[in-house]
Amino acid sequence: MVNFSQVENNNLDEQSILLSGGTGGWIEAGFTWVVRIFTFGTVALLFWLSWVIFQEAKPAIAQFGLKFLWDQIWNVNDLTFGAKPYIYGTLVSSVIALILALPIGLAVALVGSEDFLPIWVRSPLAFVVEIIAAIPSVIVGLWGIFVLIPVLKPIELWLFNHWGRIPLFKTEDPSGPGMLAAGIILAIMILPTIAAITRDVLLAIPKELRSGSMALGATRWETIFRIVVPAGASGTLGAAMLALGRALGETMAVTMVIGNSTQISASLLEPASTIPAVLANEFAEALDKLHIGALMYLALILFVLTLIVNIAAVAMIELMGLKEIRN
Repeated sequence: MVNFSQVENNNLDEQSILLSGGTGGWIEAGFTWVVRIFTFGTVALLFWLSWVIFQEAKPAIAQFGLKFLWDQIWNVNDLTFGAKPYIYGTLVSSVIALILALPIGLAVALVGSEDFLPIWVRSPLAFVVEIIAAIPSVIVGLWGIFVLIPVLKPIELWLFNHWGRIPLFKTEDPSGPGMLAAGIILAIMILPTIAAITRDVLLAIPKELRSGSMALGATRWETIFRIVVPAGASGTLGAAMLALGRALGETMAVTMVIGNSTQISASLLEPASTIPAVLANEFAEALDKLHIGALMYLALILFVLTLIVNIAAVAMIELMGLKEIRN
């Protein structure tokens, strides 16, 4: 008589052998090649985007050269273009946002990772902070117009009346839209990035470091600022650089509150503009080839700035990691 259970077991053994040595090897090799194709495809897409932007920017590059970077005049009628006001506005608004968001994001991360609050409060709090990143930028911009700017007007008026002699607060009309409003809007938009990544980094730090520090007599705050925060410094730096990259490229929310002025001013209360803002405002109406080329030149500059920020972030994180290994 045929032992069907033994036949079935033999068939299962043959299938397992095929999967482990035959079919399984082909699946593993195929998956490896798929991953490689996607990886090289992503890199190729990056170079393709760069090449397209460069080709479209060539008329402006040929016309203005490198002086485009420091020329200030932007006149569409005369086809005279300079990127300096937009580069200045992009960098300054992003730095303001980072200065405002970094300490708040670190504080939120500490509250979410340490035992300051019960776990049933910490988890929803972290979720609420992270969900800010899901709000469309145009909604944040509308909130900035109807809520933030009216709130800022009396504050800016007070700063102008009491500190108007300082260039940072000197203005002819503290009307609300300007560099300060743009910086605050950007800070709100990059806050979830800093808080979420920093919180995950702090949660990954071994609890033995905390307990060991307290066992040696350190207080909770001494443990946090001398052990926990330095141990997660590289992750916090990475979060800050990612947030800075987000701030450099933010478009609609900034366009709606910055005032869109081509004038460069040291005052935070004066209107300004950024590269993404001028691209959003003018690209749809650009008809002349030189005008389109100037806008694409700006896009190329923004691309390079973002790339520099990311390269600098990776380099700094690696340097900090080497220092930790040496220590």
